[in-house]
Amino acid sequence: MLQRSLRFVSPLSREQLRSSPRASTFAARASARIQQPSTFIHTSSRLYAAVEEAKAEGKASSDIPPTAEPSSQTPVEENPLQEKLESQGREIIDLKDKYLRSVADFRNLQERTKRDISTARDFAITGFAKDLVDSVDNLDRALSTVPAEALVTSDSSDAPQPNKDLVSLHGGLKMTEGILMQTLAKHGLERYDPAEKGDKFDPNLHEANFMAPSKDKEDGTVLTTIQKGFILNGRVIRAAKVGVVKNS
Repeated sequence: MLQRSLRFVSPLSREQLRSSPRASTFAARASARIQQPSTFIHTSSRLYAAVEEAKAEGKASSDIPPTAEPSSQTPVEENPLQEKLESQGREIIDLKDKYLRSVADFRNLQERTKRDISTARDFAITGFAKDLVDSVDNLDRALSTVPAEALVTSDSSDAPQPNKDLVSLHGGLKMTEGILMQTLAKHGLERYDPAEKGDKFDPNLHEANFMAPSKDKEDGTVLTTIQKGFILNGRVIRAAKVGVVKNS
């Protein structure tokens, strides 16, 4: 377009333009503008190529999967032998615990069995002993009915002499009672009389039938025994019937 405009300028005007300094500057700029399209096209092609290359590189980099950052904790490889060893160790501990429990249960069973056997042996004759104590009481009453004076021989010829048959009978009964009590004691059956030792009243051993004052004894002391008691291997099978002192 600039070339076309220069064609229509007169020759005189061309000479004037060439001779003036402003004209020379204008001409230089014009020639530069005329040559500019080729330079621009070349620069634009290089820029376009660079842009395409950058796009291609960006696409290629986007297709590459991001590399995982190295983990700070490295995974521990599982060893099958180690796992088997640990499993067997736990099984051994479990079996040992079961073994100890079984041994303890067996020992407890042995102790309970021994106690049951001992109890059954000690108190197997409980029913027989309860039935027998009545016969022992009757034998004791028979001996107590004979007064002591009837058994003593007097030195005086004028005094009545004891009946020899009675003395022999009493001696035989006394001997029988002694042998019977020894036999019962071997099997754990014992007779006790709380009035003989002046024991204190014990509700576990005694049965109070009455209470009476006594100046010679303290309150709560056994005054007299009505019926003697019996103990079988430490267990009371019949409490003694007694009278208890009460002065207040």
